[in-house]
Amino acid sequence: MQKVLVADKINDQGVEVLEGSAEVVFDPTITPEELLETIDQYTGIIVRSRTKVTRDVIEKAKNLKIIARAGVGVDNIDVQAATDNGILVVNAPQSTSITVAEHAMGLILALSRKIAIADASVKDGKWEKSRFMGMELRNKTLGVIGMGRIGSQVVKRAKAFEMDVIVYDPYITEETADELGVRITTLEDLIENADVMTIHVPLTPETKGLISKEQLNQMKDNAILINCARGGIINEEDLYEVLKERPELKVGLDVYENEPLEDSPLVELDNVVLTPHIAASTKEAQRDAAIIVAKEVKEVLNGNTPSNVLNMPVVDSETFQKLKPYFKLTEKLGQILVQTTSPNVKELKIIYSGKISGRAKEPLTRELLKEFLNPILNEPVNSVNAKSIAKQRGIVITEGEIDKNGKYDATIKIDVITDDDEITIEGTVENDEVCVISIDDYDINLTLEGNMAIIKYIDLPGTIGKIGQILGDYEINIGEMKVGRLSEGGEAVMVVKVDQEIPEEVVEKLEETPDIESVKAIKL
Repeated sequence: MQKVLVADKINDQGVEVLEGSAEVVFDPTITPEELLETIDQYTGIIVRSRTKVTRDVIEKAKNLKIIARAGVGVDNIDVQAATDNGILVVNAPQSTSITVAEHAMGLILALSRKIAIADASVKDGKWEKSRFMGMELRNKTLGVIGMGRIGSQVVKRAKAFEMDVIVYDPYITEETADELGVRITTLEDLIENADVMTIHVPLTPETKGLISKEQLNQMKDNAILINCARGGIINEEDLYEVLKERPELKVGLDVYENEPLEDSPLVELDNVVLTPHIAASTKEAQRDAAIIVAKEVKEVLNGNTPSNVLNMPVVDSETFQKLKPYFKLTEKLGQILVQTTSPNVKELKIIYSGKISGRAKEPLTRELLKEFLNPILNEPVNSVNAKSIAKQRGIVITEGEIDKNGKYDATIKIDVITDDDEITIEGTVENDEVCVISIDDYDINLTLEGNMAIIKYIDLPGTIGKIGQILGDYEINIGEMKVGRLSEGGEAVMVVKVDQEIPEEVVEKLEETPDIESVKAIKL
């Protein structure tokens, strides 16, 4: 019988799911050294956050098929090493959605009715009724930053309190917003008009410091700010300064820039409620996480495909070898598209040609969607759930095939349609190199790696020189340049590869230049 190691304490119901399908070894105190010595005995391993599944462990796991995280985050698992060794990594992202949403609502209620400081006052022997005048949530405006799985659950609960809801999420469509009964707005408008503002986005370079002194000072008097997402999205130094100056503002935090929270001046303030990163910590969430991942492991033991794969879908070895070079292509194309398209994506059209056809294209579509959606959503997007998440976001996915008798064995062409614009990009694998061969039907052949820029311009004498001059002025060296045009003097597209990242000020300088229509900086 196959063996499964439960290396951390999980709910008993998770263990019960596996009984009869595998020999379950429950060892929640196993040491790193013991894990290295014994991991080759197991077909599956279930962990929470204590046990670290490192590359060293994975490379000794000769029989391992699946690593299951009974929770959401997988920081303690080397996912790339697992992928390299053909091991599935699964988690339970849906297990904490309601739990975190309820915690956010709990913080909102604690602050709107001043429950925390009122409790402390009574326990101190005081009876200060007039000090704790509260605020009703009914008819107030809730602003939600990030409408993923958790943000959507917060909206449902806020509706029960008869709150109006506005949302900032560049990747939600009007159709989806209408279904949820919310109004899409800008971040600035949300901050200025929300009575309660709650954050549910991942921590990325774009969201780090998203809320700092400028945004905090735009908030309404008596407004409430909640963060149960990730520390670092709010600049805590700015937050303290503003809360000292504006004691009428109220903030509830469950996550922090540095954890555990130590020596923070925020603990001195009455207008702040702090909890120790416990938004996902309920008995129900832990139970659900254990059951979900146990079922996932059981599926794999029975030769089936699990639902929450974080790295790669299961395909037969022949198909995998056929598709292997094109997974990297879809990864790079997805990364380009997420950096070049406008918000509010409505449709993705994906056209396959050559030897990629039939069912073989399905894993590639899912891989592309995973790369495209993961940077913009709080919950992990994997190759299995990518299509359903795209559907939830109101994105229409169209797949097609064409017979193409050209010089390439196979190509992938993607057309992204948003509310504002449209971009088409086509790529292939040539001599084991991932290449883009056309952008908006302009022929360009360039390997996809490093720092790049896609520049649309009018093909007039001197324009290319201006581009080179501006990059040179900022000491940005051009490594390679490819130009595509349809006619002399008309619109053209240039792709330049440079030796360092292109700053936003350089992009702006280029866009201010006559005859240059648009500039998109890309980092691959």
